Amino acid sequence: MLESLARHWWVLALRGVFAILFGLVAWTWPGITIWALVVLFGAYALVDGFFSLVAAFQGGFGRSRAWLALVGVSGVVLGVMAMAWPGITGLALLMLIAAWAVITGVFEIVAAVGLRKQIRGEWLYILSGAVSVLFGLMLFAWPEDGALAVVWIIGFFSILFGAFMVGAAFRLLKLTHERGRHRAAPIAHH
Repeated sequence: MLESLARHWWVLALRGVFAILFGLVAWTWPGITIWALVVLFGAYALVDGFFSLVAAFQGGFGRSRAWLALVGVSGVVLGVMAMAWPGITGLALLMLIAAWAVITGVFEIVAAVGLRKQIRGEWLYILSGAVSVLFGLMLFAWPEDGALAVVWIIGFFSILFGAFMVGAAFRLLKLTHERGRHRAAPIAHH
């Protein structure tokens, strides 16, 4: 599983970049309508879910692969739902985003804990999952706040989540290079 994740570090990096881009769009257009937010979120969830599925199906066997596939399926389903019903109300959208953030975060924490004996720096992946869970819980706790505040919160947590994912991806890339150097090191003959 670790070798597969390390080989496909770019998938995690792309997921992080898309999260950052989504957050920047939310900040750039704070007066964005609920419809546009639904469409943007739907597109982000679809892309994120797709890349999670790619990583799951290109990986090895095991529990972590199943969790990644479940995260991918939930992202794709939520993305399709958001795109199919763009006239959804603000509160319903908030609850969908909150549920998705909590579920995705929990799955990422579980996957990271499963990998903790195989990699160093798994705390980045755990931290990105914790940020996602915190974001979802905050949305559940304060749904009555204004749409503008919600857009800013969504943007902030999306950028933070994306940054942690990109950090974890580059950590995996570094691990790949370290393992490659160990395999390529010449054996000294005496």
